[in-house]
Parts: sequence; structure tokens; C-alpha cells
Amino acid sequence: MHFKPKAIFLDMDGTILTHQNLVSIHTKQVIDELREQGIFVFLATGRAFDEIEGVVPEGFKVDGYITSNGMAGYVGREAVFQHSLSRKLVEIIIEKARENKVYYELFPYGTNRVTLKQDQPYVENEIRDPKPETVGINEWLSRKQAIKDEIDWKEEVEGTRFSKFYFFARTKEHINQWKHELDVLKHEIPFSTSISSDHNVEVMVANVNKATGIQQMLNHFELSAEETLAIGDSDNDLPMLEFVSYSVAMKNASDEVKEVVDDVTQFTCDEDGVYHYLKEKIRL
Repeated sequence: MHFKPKAIFLDMDGTILTHQNLVSIHTKQVIDELREQGIFVFLATGRAFDEIEGVVPEGFKVDGYITSNGMAGYVGREAVFQHSLSRKLVEIIIEKARENKVYYELFPYGTNRVTLKQDQPYVENEIRDPKPETVGINEWLSRKQAIKDEIDWKEEVEGTRFSKFYFFARTKEHINQWKHELDVLKHEIPFSTSISSDHNVEVMVANVNKATGIQQMLNHFELSAEETLAIGDSDNDLPMLEFVSYSVAMKNASDEVKEVVDDVTQFTCDEDGVYHYLKEKIRL
């Protein structure tokens, strides 16, 4: 590394999160040390803001959060920007998801994620045991937890502000067919999609991604895009990794991600890869 970054952007799942959906105390410690040196550290995640607190250690702090693949940004608990899916698009997509029997979670701002009660039988059926071999354990555990404790099963959609849709399918064939349906729908109503595994796809506002979220966060802090570093592992990190000055892929990242970055960590997310990389490269 030829420079000491002024701002670092870290993905969560597959990056600072282990496959058991936990952030280690070592990762917290290295982030604390970086911030004490005056380096800004941000999370840039596909997760909604309310999903973060339950997977980080007590006392975990960063300078800001870019959530839902760039749909929203927070400093502390205060929103500094938020984009919203339209109510019309939400209703159209839920109807199409029902026709295709695709597992979905809708994330309204400020309340729990929502799935409609009429769709509960087929949604729960997608999470039946045993876990399909190709589904990552972290994604499977998250879906199990969502079904058990985190989804509000509603009679109808409420409100008008929504940060994203998350979709999942047990088989690659099913989710790929759904991605095709979404691509067709984009010709009628513009929106963007993002994937972080072979079994999911997420829907956000058109032309929104982690890179646009990073730019908005940099603007908020009056920081330049120069001397920025990001670490990620999957396809939804590509806009972020292409945007920053210096990009790093996790050892456990997809080959597609590794091909476009400046460096790769020596260790995986289950081996504190981010901790070891930052400790060595930033010379703490």
C-alpha cells in the first residue's frame, strides 16, 4: 500500500462478519485504533440499519453507516440521507413475487421488515430444513432468524418509505428466474438490483449502490474520494471497490471481485481477515 487512507469503507457480510454472523472483538479493536489515529471508518453494507446492532460487539463504533446498498446513510442514529422505493413499485413487486413464490422481506424505514401474511406459507417453506448445499450458512442463519423473530407478518403494506427488498430462493434456478422477471420489470419502472450470493437479489432505487452512498457520506464529512480504501467480498461490493482509491478483496471473495481489486487479504472473514490486513498494512 502506497498511502495511508483518510477514510476506510468496510462491507459486513463475508468481510467483517464471520459466517456465523458475528464481528470479532479484534475487528472492533482495530477500528478503534484507526479512528484514534484520525482515520474515518465507515460500514458500507447491504444490511438495513436496524440489522447492524445485533451482530457487532458492545461498544462498537464507526464514523458512519451506509446501509441497504447505498439507500441510506447514518451518523450515529441520525439519518443523513435516505432514498425510498415508491409505494407503487412495492405493491407491483410483491404481487409478482407472489406469482413466482419468491421469498421476500420488505424493509420500511423505522419499523421491522415486513412480509404479508397471505405469503407466509410459501415464504416459510423456502426455509425448510435441510439447508441446501449451495446456500451459505450465514445467509441461512439470517433467514431462520428473520422467520423466527424479525419479520412482521402484516395483512397489508403500511407507510410510504421503504429502503429495500430482499429476495431469497432455495435453488439457483428459482432465484435466476426471479432476476429475469425483475429485469423485464425494469423496462416498465426503473429500479436497481444487487446480489450478494447465488441465492439472493435485492431491489433499490434506480442508480443507487454502495458507491453512490459512499459519495454522499464523503460529501457529508467534506472528505475527498482520494485516499479512500474499501474491503469487500461479493458482487454488491463491486461499485464500491471500483470507486475508491485502493480496493481490497477478502480471501473468501468471489473470483470476479478478486480480479478487479488492488489487493487480497491473507485471511478469510472467519480468520479475522480484516483485522490482520489493517493491522499489517496501516502499520498500527
